[in-house]
Amino acid sequence: MKKITLLLTVAMTMNFAMAQSSDKAKALLDAVYNKVKSYDNIVVDFKYVLNNTEADINQETRGDVTMEGDKYLGNFFGARQLYDGQKVYTIVPENEEVTIEDKSDDTNAITPSKMLTFYREGHNYEWDILQNVQGRKIQYVKLTPIDSNSEVKSILLGIDAETKHIYKLIETGQNGTTTTITVNSFKTNQPLSKTLFTFDEGKYKDQGYYIIRN
Repeated sequence: MKKITLLLTVAMTMNFAMAQSSDKAKALLDAVYNKVKSYDNIVVDFKYVLNNTEADINQETRGDVTMEGDKYLGNFFGARQLYDGQKVYTIVPENEEVTIEDKSDDTNAITPSKMLTFYREGHNYEWDILQNVQGRKIQYVKLTPIDSNSEVKSILLGIDAETKHIYKLIETGQNGTTTTITVNSFKTNQPLSKTLFTFDEGKYKDQGYYIIRN
């Protein structure tokens, strides 16, 4: 009887600790979300690393993205992508091509406009390690997809404890692929051109670009 009581006590203590961990993680993520939504616009410069040891894949690049509401303009992997609120324009200078398509209906897709808010839905949360990065306290939260069929195994989200800005995202796939995004600079409320999120089709036609409409 004593053993049963002890096991029940341990189980209840573990469940309580897990609930506290989840609540702390959610509270921090809510603080991050509220901070992000308070800005008129956000400009992020980042490093992107894709690694899969088994497949001998190791890609590294840098990129940047400017976000204002749902609209965004991003540069990565030698291409530029613009979303004006209605259409997505992918511009590839190397091929002199522009692809125009409707915004994806995939609610699970992490687009640049969702980059700082995707964690709001579809995940379980867990309080993780605290790291000191050049004097900055980075608190990690572990996200596990609720969907058991998700291609993502887990995501570690590193958050600056003082600014409540996202510093690092480490995504581990079910296939062993690890994607790491590290924020090099995070600027807010910048003076932006009124035409920054406007696609000028004529300009690209004049430059000889081939326009593809999907």
